[in-house]
Order: sequence, then structure tokens, then C-alpha cells
Amino acid sequence: MADESLAMKELREVFEDLDTLLKNPDVGAELTARGVNTSLAIVAAEALLAYVEGDKDRAAEDFETVAEEIAARLASAKEKTS
Repeated sequence: MADESLAMKELREVFEDLDTLLKNPDVGAELTARGVNTSLAIVAAEALLAYVEGDKDRAAEDFETVAEEIAARLASAKEKTS
């Protein structure tokens, strides 16, 4: 990545900051209180980073994983309230 542009370096730094925030216990507690799984949020952020870096195969796989997990959790939650 020696030839990485300034824009991509800045974008990568934003994702590093996001990763750090998502791993922060206080942020994790807030997300959990909202019903958000922090691990899935991290995978979603990694998927977006892979996409903007041009790794579309990895992005698609990670986004698919996140979408499947969210859908499964929604279905499970709906079953419990029915």
C-alpha cells in the first residue's frame, strides 16, 4: 500500500476509528441496548471497507453473512412475540 492515495489513507483511518469505536465497551452497551449485535456491526463495517477497497468478493460474502444473520434474528424475535 505504498502507493495508496491520501484519500484512501484517510478513508482507511475512518474505518480504523469505527472499528475502535465498535469495540469500545460503552458503545457496545449502547448498541446492545438498541438490539444491535456488535459483532455483526463489525462484520458489516469490514464488508464496506472491503467494498471500497475493491475486494468485491469478500464484501459480498461478508454482506451476505450480515444480511442472513439479521434476517434470522428478526425472524426469531418475531416468533417469540407471536
